[in-house]
Amino acid sequence: MSFSLLIISPEQRLASEPQVLAQLFAAGLTTFHVRKPSWTRAELGAYLKAIPAQYYPRLVLHTHYELALEYPLKGIHLTTRARKEPGLGRLLRQLRGRSISASLHSLAEVARHRRRYDYVFLSPIFDSTSKAGYRSGFKLPEVQQALAAWQQRRQYRPRVVALGGITPATLGWVQQAGFAGAAVLGGIWQQPDPVTAFRALLAEI
Repeated sequence: MSFSLLIISPEQRLASEPQVLAQLFAAGLTTFHVRKPSWTRAELGAYLKAIPAQYYPRLVLHTHYELALEYPLKGIHLTTRARKEPGLGRLLRQLRGRSISASLHSLAEVARHRRRYDYVFLSPIFDSTSKAGYRSGFKLPEVQQALAAWQQRRQYRPRVVALGGITPATLGWVQQAGFAGAAVLGGIWQQPDPVTAFRALLAEI
């Protein structure tokens, strides 16, 4: 099973983001999560229009999921609130064949929802670099043991992606623990050069 490196967008609007994103794709980024929780549908639509269409299959939306019906995007990522929306089932049927992911925050949640998603973020594995005071509540040996047990099951789903405190120093443990990938936010966008930071992470895989 290959190990995937995903990037989550910054919440705020960055003037340089379109240019940086193009460079990240050119450097090998295969999945980019567009997380702009305060943006309107029109703002997010304009954002998508500014991205070359060749990269649409690498984009995952965290809000305004109906845009995934208008653009050939990779898929959608469900927030806790979205998972409770009454019209979700119909939307998922319309998006059949696309990637469906979600954010979970405990091993029990992963076990309970394991067949519903293609992959899930489990967080925060380490203390967050992007959210002050957002500390890991996981005991790393327990996480590693749970991942090993799940992977022994035939056709186990979902793929579990580590989120929170991902840096070149922690990425090695994430791989050794058996995660299917790592998602990065602060480790990219809080760095002086996001593209160089991404390449440094790729070098550790």
